[in-house]
Amino acid sequence: MGKIFCLMGKSACGKDTIYKRILSEPSLPLKTLVPYTTRPARDGETDGVEYYFLTDRQQQELERQGKIIELRAYHTVHGVWKYFTVNDHQIHLESCHYLMIGTLESYLKLQGYFGRDAVVPLYVEVDDGERLQRALNRERLQPEPKYQELCRRFLADDADFSRENLKKAGVTVTFSNQDIAPCTRKIISYIKANM
Repeated sequence: MGKIFCLMGKSACGKDTIYKRILSEPSLPLKTLVPYTTRPARDGETDGVEYYFLTDRQQQELERQGKIIELRAYHTVHGVWKYFTVNDHQIHLESCHYLMIGTLESYLKLQGYFGRDAVVPLYVEVDDGERLQRALNRERLQPEPKYQELCRRFLADDADFSRENLKKAGVTVTFSNQDIAPCTRKIISYIKANM
């Protein structure tokens, strides 16, 4: 039986870079599970790679069809942005292992849908000061930086990924991303040991 490895952590902890490095590891037979969102794509993001970018109307149609496994709605300074996982053409747990980026909430909902043994958490953490600097550096590169949203998300992540919430969710293993190369190697080893 396959497993879904759910890479998660606060914003700007390095999830996207780690995700790409793990997927480039030839010894890991991992498929991607691309999440969906109604937020606009950032510069450099490609539809079907980081996310499937949908309209609210398209999301509502998937919901009507009963295909949404989990959905999170965030009230941002730019409106409501939804992030969700769809039971679509991507998922074949009978024969494949997957890597996806998620949140603590999506991890718990995936566990509820597929079973506790089918979903493995990979929690990445970084010092808050370093994380804030990374987020600021990334936002400055956007054509229209959204600093208010950066601040809202930074504070929301502290609550969402609190020690209490991690403990309640059964997330006991963490990976420190002070240096991305050793962090990625540790995660790859952990994935191999849990396949």
